[in-house]
Amino acid sequence: MAMQQELELDTHQKALKINLDPRWYGSFAEIGAGQEVVRWFFRVGGAAGTVAKSMSAYDMTVSDAIYGSGDRYVSQSRCQAMLDWEFSLNVERLNAQRGDTTAFFAFADTVVARSFQGGNECHGWMGLKFQSRPLDPPSQIMIHVRMLDAEASLQQEALGIVGVNLLYGGFFLHHEPEILVESLLDKLTTGRMEIDMIKFEGIEFRAVDNRLMALKLVQLGLSGAAMFGASGEVLQPSDVLYKKAVLVERGSFRPPTRVNFDMLECALQKFTSDSSVADKEVLPIFELTMRNLLAGGRDVDRRDFLARADLLAACGMTVLISDYFEYYRLAAYLSWRTKERIGIVMGVPSLIELFDERYYATLPGGILESFGRLFKHNLKLYVYPLLDAANGSTITKNTMKVAPELEKLYGYLADRGSFVDLDNFNPEVLGIFSRDVLSKISAGDASWESMVPDEVAALIKTRRFFGYKPA
Repeated sequence: MAMQQELELDTHQKALKINLDPRWYGSFAEIGAGQEVVRWFFRVGGAAGTVAKSMSAYDMTVSDAIYGSGDRYVSQSRCQAMLDWEFSLNVERLNAQRGDTTAFFAFADTVVARSFQGGNECHGWMGLKFQSRPLDPPSQIMIHVRMLDAEASLQQEALGIVGVNLLYGGFFLHHEPEILVESLLDKLTTGRMEIDMIKFEGIEFRAVDNRLMALKLVQLGLSGAAMFGASGEVLQPSDVLYKKAVLVERGSFRPPTRVNFDMLECALQKFTSDSSVADKEVLPIFELTMRNLLAGGRDVDRRDFLARADLLAACGMTVLISDYFEYYRLAAYLSWRTKERIGIVMGVPSLIELFDERYYATLPGGILESFGRLFKHNLKLYVYPLLDAANGSTITKNTMKVAPELEKLYGYLADRGSFVDLDNFNPEVLGIFSRDVLSKISAGDASWESMVPDEVAALIKTRRFFGYKPA
């Protein structure tokens, strides 16, 4: 009950509670949209107990003189430099006087709000570096936000609220990071603010797996997608996708099999041979949807999710977790973040499912609208064949069947080059399915090892994923 009451505090009450708590004392450095966060602490009263310094190095030359030069001022590296510098100054200047009784902190944000002309991307980085107790090593929370309000004044207001929520969460909820994440949009809605990256570091968060926190953002609707790299690090999608040609393969990857990688390799050969992709940096991505991760349940099986994430990481893959079950929504998400060519890899069964009109009942324009959105930016689908278990034949994009009333639509899209046939497939792996691998693992049939990449087999055996038991 006490926790529920704390979660119901409004922004004014959170700021005042921080001001009246004698433990934390530190500095605020804000660039780009005014000093919207620290303003709350001055507004509610008692700020002398919390604010050691408030500043805004708005001029680039001034900012460089304090934090070091950089190519981008609205960036994670600039926010980190601000946090490190301001925190170290607090310790250097105040430790002798009050270090035994005070937990120091530094709060920083660097953002770009809506400009006077409009049309710019409104986003930024925000972070808190803090001691949870006096003399402790610091812990840190870093987030990336996108401000969705149409007016600059509303964006500034939302930024201030998120900042107070971050400070309150760091100080009072650091022992429950998932509740901390849930609290970040208190008194806001996902229609006003998106948080598409969060990263916990330091002594207080040594047990936190940031991939689970990234997943939590998507589960809560704070973001439509989350991304992490091969070493498990959480990535900011816009930064990673910027100016890259993108090839995405959607799947369950439970576990990733040789056919999954053959699909990607075949598609990469076709994708990179496209003249519009020549000399461009190409980013291959494996994508899992929230619907796939939920698999009929109400919550994600975390051990299962991390098993899949670890297996994909072992293969060096960048992973995207999205809440975009519809392919046209995935395409829109990617095309907003890169202007280069986008390709989606899918098997024949997924292409057949794409022509199921039931999935588009909520769209005013139905299936026609969905395809208009999907292929808006000259996106192409790279289609991998299916082995027909009944007769051993191969079903391709040219031999698959759709509903009779959709045959002309299919023909039109095929004629315009929207589908690329992956005829360069490896026939030796065509009959591999993840469900068969899982069945063989469960049955103790060692032949499953030849159905997955060597790195996957080794990790399944070492970690005993999916119920594997050594002979």
